[in-house]
Amino acid sequence: MWGREWVLLTYKHPQLPGWLLETSHLLTGSFRWPQYLLSQLTVTTTFVLVYLLARDMLGPRRAIAAVLFMPSIYFFGWPTVQFNHDYAQMPFWAAICWLLWRAGRGDGPGWWLALGLVSGVGLYAKFSTGLLLAFGALWLLSDARARSRLATPWPWLGLAVFVAVAAPLAIELYRIDFLPLTYFADRDQWVSAHRARLYYIGVQMAGLAGFFVVLAISGLLRRSPAPETPVERRILVYLVWMGLGPPALIMVASLFTGTGEAWGAPMYNLVGVVVLAFFGHRLGVAEMRRLVVCALFFIVAVSSAYAALRWTGCNLRGRMDAVCWPARPISQEAEAVWHAVVPGRLDIVGGDTNLAMLAGLNASDKPSIFTDLNTRFAPWITRQRLYDNGMLLIWRGPEVPSQLRAWVGDLPVKTVPFNWSLKAPPVLVSFAVIPPGTRHLPLPLDSRTRHARD
Repeated sequence: MWGREWVLLTYKHPQLPGWLLETSHLLTGSFRWPQYLLSQLTVTTTFVLVYLLARDMLGPRRAIAAVLFMPSIYFFGWPTVQFNHDYAQMPFWAAICWLLWRAGRGDGPGWWLALGLVSGVGLYAKFSTGLLLAFGALWLLSDARARSRLATPWPWLGLAVFVAVAAPLAIELYRIDFLPLTYFADRDQWVSAHRARLYYIGVQMAGLAGFFVVLAISGLLRRSPAPETPVERRILVYLVWMGLGPPALIMVASLFTGTGEAWGAPMYNLVGVVVLAFFGHRLGVAEMRRLVVCALFFIVAVSSAYAALRWTGCNLRGRMDAVCWPARPISQEAEAVWHAVVPGRLDIVGGDTNLAMLAGLNASDKPSIFTDLNTRFAPWITRQRLYDNGMLLIWRGPEVPSQLRAWVGDLPVKTVPFNWSLKAPPVLVSFAVIPPGTRHLPLPLDSRTRHARD
């Protein structure tokens, strides 16, 4: 819903994921399967980029083995059906690690320019990409061979490309009064108040549990003679620093701050490469065969378990997860309610933000969402636009929530039951139409209106 506004930045994050989702809709006409395909494409691209980095360092055989470890990591499986900022940035983390290595070893000017471009675009996926860039900058300064490249113009031209790409994002961040930092602080406080101190570390270890099981099954931990040609120390340092440094730092930080459990999603793509760098000399036909079997098992088992548990959760256990909501019928009913009162197009949906997303997503009028009925969170909504076009309010249940009473007032309310489960009763969803021309809405003046009056 934010993607159709084509803004650089919202109060939460940069908007590359929203642009990609909207683009997938424009190309296919669907808001359903392209979202899931897009997420799997980002994961697959990450696999390819990890292979390219590992091939350059360890050779193609170990590179394939490193990728075969990845399906056993939780973050590359179960949660990937939800395409969001964590998964949009995943290939950028892998690409930055590969490009920095190739540039730092002196493979030519194009690698520096590509590094600058990918690093800049990566920030549009999520600001936390900056953490990897900081680790990369420290490695560049500490590694003698890479540091010597700073005497050439190409790293600086790459930096110029990065600054040029990232500059619009920085300007927009300033223009909206650094709202994402405020959001981050508020989320940090919520997590700190509602999660145990070791919660984040526990989630990360649980997410890596399958990886450790596969490592044990693979046979790579067995005793064996030291390799005749050990991996270059410079490679080991780079992999440990770039592959394990960021997640380790976030784990330590989580002991003192509130850290979202999904933040580590893009940070584990090199753990298989690290393992193969240290134990790859033990990789034989039997070990490779075990890795192939384990990878196929996790791909099939996780996909099947996800489908089974989601279906039974909705239909047999009556657990209303996000995937259970009947999005298309809600969108159709929303438009029907609106057009029964107003002949013009449905331009704005608001109220319960989660339900407003469902109401607007598949609506043929392609309305904008009034996020939390807050113009700071949805700057594309203005008082004038509300006056000219009106708004459809939506919420769950027949009773008007307290935060919506001032908006609903004496407007007629229509409550509609929607089937969503084979066992559970229908969910009740209510609609109220605020027609165009309605005055005295409980909306503070937005910043643009205040500036105009000043």
